[in-house]
Amino acid sequence: MVIDFHAHVFPDAIAPRTLEKLSSVSGYRPVTDLTVSGLLGYMDRAGVDISVVQPVVTKPSHTLNTNRFASEICSERIVSFGGIHPDTDDYKRDIDYVCSLGLKGLKFHAEYQGFVLDEPRMLRIYDYALEKGLVILHHGGFDPAFPAPFRSDPKRFANVVAELGGGRIVAAHFGGHDQWDDVEEYLVGKDIYLDTSMGTEYYGRERFERIVRAHGAERILFATDSPWSDAVTEIANIKAWSLSDEEKELIFHKNAERLLA
Repeated sequence: MVIDFHAHVFPDAIAPRTLEKLSSVSGYRPVTDLTVSGLLGYMDRAGVDISVVQPVVTKPSHTLNTNRFASEICSERIVSFGGIHPDTDDYKRDIDYVCSLGLKGLKFHAEYQGFVLDEPRMLRIYDYALEKGLVILHHGGFDPAFPAPFRSDPKRFANVVAELGGGRIVAAHFGGHDQWDDVEEYLVGKDIYLDTSMGTEYYGRERFERIVRAHGAERILFATDSPWSDAVTEIANIKAWSLSDEEKELIFHKNAERLLA
């Protein structure tokens, strides 16, 4: 079984223009059309059993519609997280609404949402979400749409873990895209999950195996950031690299199953 813990889709009505805009900014070649049906078709071709969709609420006024859409697309093969915006006037209300819909977690993106990962107001939001049993997933590190310095670097993730005690927190892009030296310095061995999105072609076999062994395969989640990374290549690379069968099963599905239970 393969669970992709980090994927993106949009409603059919806005998916084409969203894809065009994001592709032009990022320079990445998409592997889906950003629709739910496009994702499901790609999952069939790539050998992905379940995808976990990660919506980003870019304005407080989008909160209700984003979470309603997230709830509507859930199925046997699609699990969706919800989202809230840091500038909400009532974060507890918004988190309670996410929980009422049966969504499993919250996605945050410090650049698109305009906050710093470890600022006090965010710690209060995380703490309440974790108290309610939600998983928290953050974009980490470099994003082509924004200039450095980035607001979600590995050192700030380490600060969050220190403040909240770690647990059901996921740092995407292996802890911080293009910041993997800092991941090894500040995050490896801490009580935080790392997802593998965007991806093995960037950090490579040697670093991947070193981080998995030092951090523990039980805290690594397979992910692609679909449509921006090719699951076929990512799956093949991890299968070919020198991890045990048990480590690969943890990464490909067992850790995700535990978080989503």
